[in-house]
Formats: sequence, structure tokens, C-alpha cells
Amino acid sequence: MAWSIAQVARMSGVTSRTLRHYDEIGLLTPAWVGGNGYRHYEEDQLLRLQQILVLRELDLGLAEIKEVIDRHTDPVAALREHHRRLLGERDRLDAVARMVARTITDLQENERKGGMSKISRPENLFEGFDGARYGAEARERWSGQWERSGQQELLDTLTPQEIDRMQQEATAGMIRMAEFMAAGTPADDPVVFVELDAHYRQMTRFWTPTAVEYAHLGQMQVDDERFRANYERIAEGLAVYMRDAMAAYAHARLS
Repeated sequence: MAWSIAQVARMSGVTSRTLRHYDEIGLLTPAWVGGNGYRHYEEDQLLRLQQILVLRELDLGLAEIKEVIDRHTDPVAALREHHRRLLGERDRLDAVARMVARTITDLQENERKGGMSKISRPENLFEGFDGARYGAEARERWSGQWERSGQQELLDTLTPQEIDRMQQEATAGMIRMAEFMAAGTPADDPVVFVELDAHYRQMTRFWTPTAVEYAHLGQMQVDDERFRANYERIAEGLAVYMRDAMAAYAHARLS
């Protein structure tokens, strides 16, 4: 049995234009094309489209999706891997949801008490966030040489305790940067660079950004609302201060 591109678009929610694009880049080739130029899809193509949509839900880029799917010729084995990744993403999102719920409770409690501090433990603001994932996103945006396999192998070796420690170290670093900002320390001051030495070393556990990439990552922390919100929870203006410091560091230490 075969389905036309219009039927596949209707049942999957993927537009015909997107399906044609998938064909053009070799991600999803139709089973056959009619004399009128219309694409038609059979069961194998529908199963492949399901895999594409699952991996899109995991925020993989199209090039990586093609690599993952092409690597698995056994559809059952492929689905098992996708299922494992989905369960991992579910657990991560559950952790984020718990973090948000706890932050709401902290803020409400402190409003009731009229206290000065908005949060009880700053590191709790970032439970569940995957810094390596954001690093990969930055690398994907500004460099076509992101070594995905190497990153994934390293991530797979980390224990939950190691990931938690890294998150707490990152949060502590952000708080120290906020203290520099509050004290009026210039973004290119040597004491700021000492802090960024640690920031850069932690980042190189997953990828080694060039001067341009490191500066661009700093800019993304201002442009991307997810990054900016994390910094602004620590201190207003911290995202911009961090951007300026990272740009200065990139020029002085990485160029």
C-alpha cells in the first residue's frame, strides 16, 4: 500500500514542503515518484518518518538525525535506541519540572516572609539543565565541525553525581561573576579572567571552542532567552556582563 505526499502530510502533521525538503537532502526518499511528479510513500518510509519525528522531539539536527537513522538498518533496534533516549529526556524534563516547582515554592515563601533573598539555594535553579547540550547547540550554530560522537561518549561515562557536581560548579561560577559585576569589576579584569579560566576548562570537557566560538557563546547567552533567563535569575545584567567578559577573554587568551 502507498500513500501520496498529501496523505502523509495530513496524517503526520508534516507539511508537503517539508517532506519535499527531506527528499532533497536524502533524509526521507519516497518509495516512488509518479509520472506526474507526485511522491508516494510506503510502510518503510512511514516508519522512517516516525523515527525522524521522534529524533526531532529530542532536538537533534537533521544531519544528525540522518546519521542516526542510517546507522541502524534494523528498525526494532533503532526504535529501542530512540525509546531509551526518550526515557532519558523524560527523566531530564522531570528534573526540570521539579526544579521549577521548588523555585515557585521558594519565591512564594520568601514573598510571604518579606525576606531579602529570593531563593534558598541558588544551585537549585539549574537542576535538570544540561549544559553540555547547550554547548552542543552553540557548536551546531557556529561550527560545522561539532564532534558529536566524542561528546556523546563522554556524556555516557558521567554519573548522575558527576553531572550534578558540574552543574553546582557552574552555578557557583555564575554567582562569583555576579559578585564581580556588583563590585564594579571591569569585564576584562585579571580576576575575572581567572574565573573564566575555570569556565573554559569545564567547557573543554565536551568541546574546545575557538576564540570566535567562545565569544559567540557569550553572545548567545544574551540572545537566547533560555540562557539569559538563567543568568538573570542570579543577578540582573549578568548575561551581558558574562558576554563582555567572555569576549574579552577570547581576545586576550584564545586569539
